[in-house]
Amino acid sequence: MAYAAEKLDEEKVFKDPVHRYIHVSDRVIWDLIGTKEFQRLRRIRQLGTTYLTFHGAEHSRFSHSLGVYEIVRRIVDDVFDGQREWSGEERLLSLCAALLHDLGHGPFSHSFEKVFDLDHEKFTRAIILGDTEVNRVLRRVGNGFPEKVAEVIAKTYPNKLIVSLISSQIDADRMDYLLRDAYYTGVSYGHFDMERILRIMRPYEDQVVFKKSGMHAVEDYIMSRYQMYWQVYFHPVTRSGEVILNNILHRAKNLYRNGYPFKHPPVHFLTLFAGGISLDEYLHLDESVVFYYFQVWQEEEDPVLRDLCDRFINRRLFKYTEFDPAKEYPKYLELVSLFKKAGIDPEYYLVIDSSSDLPYDFYRPGEEGERLPIFLLMPGGELRELSQESEIVEAISGKRRTDHKLYFPLDFLLDESSKKNVKRTIRKLLNIP
Repeated sequence: MAYAAEKLDEEKVFKDPVHRYIHVSDRVIWDLIGTKEFQRLRRIRQLGTTYLTFHGAEHSRFSHSLGVYEIVRRIVDDVFDGQREWSGEERLLSLCAALLHDLGHGPFSHSFEKVFDLDHEKFTRAIILGDTEVNRVLRRVGNGFPEKVAEVIAKTYPNKLIVSLISSQIDADRMDYLLRDAYYTGVSYGHFDMERILRIMRPYEDQVVFKKSGMHAVEDYIMSRYQMYWQVYFHPVTRSGEVILNNILHRAKNLYRNGYPFKHPPVHFLTLFAGGISLDEYLHLDESVVFYYFQVWQEEEDPVLRDLCDRFINRRLFKYTEFDPAKEYPKYLELVSLFKKAGIDPEYYLVIDSSSDLPYDFYRPGEEGERLPIFLLMPGGELRELSQESEIVEAISGKRRTDHKLYFPLDFLLDESSKKNVKRTIRKLLNIP
């Protein structure tokens, strides 16, 4: 039997709190899960610094990736099977792309990407196409198969229906992380009726569409996503942890470039600090490695690095206040000057942080980051864009919400052992008693 069609002697199942069971019957999928590159995802949290706010948010990219695979498996095996627009020939491609879509995430993914100018999707494709265990498994399916999987993840694969399963405004990736993140954070507003959404999904030419009869389930999904972003993903305490994490990495990079003699040299970061990192070096980075350095850097001579690491490890986070940069920038410049007079480095201890999200958008051809809309399949067979039928979705379509906050170390400002008058002036500007 050809490797691509080979089934396990007995179906394997993963017990999962979100989907109850994750089913694996394909030899290729089972072998991919066993690769060291996929197992690495166990050591990378799905939600970065969110555990500092919601203590249950310790789940991994590994469990999320399995969840996305399971949703796509159910779609192609149960929903699409037998549909006129679905041949089944690209079933395995869909499953592999779903399983591997987050393979290139690094520790504290988005903070690392921001500080070191990295792109996890590029690393995902590099892992799939490089000298890796994952590539060797995919290559056994066919010589061009790894390239096809990489194209699906890059959204360049010719069959956009396959792409839309893991990358669209309502896809398996988003459905799993909303349900999984809601479960592990303990919130109630991230839940929606996924079973109903799967029942009304249909393959239609080069995209997934949804029967009009189930529009309310799609509305519920859109609103769940909106609430999760503002109540969980953009939670100001979580963002405080991310601000400190970013500043640790910036400080360590700047110290290295200025020849600072580390007591504990950042061996795993050297190529990152130098502006480049190989795939092999990248794959040796996970959150256990990062935490090791944060632990030992609490003993460094540099007071800023030492303090920031202590804050992150022991959850001594920055406080925050609402702040509008467009209106209050002169105030920010005044605060920068006062922080310097108080002996507090504003580069690391006075940070404007902005969060922004567009919950749903209709099609705007040519715009940067354009999004394909969600289409409803009407009883007569025509397609209608979701916001044309839903008053709820129309109300939020194309409306970007942005939030700005100013972060600072309150404990430094309350310590009046030095620069007492300057700190009192700072507190007055920040409306701190």
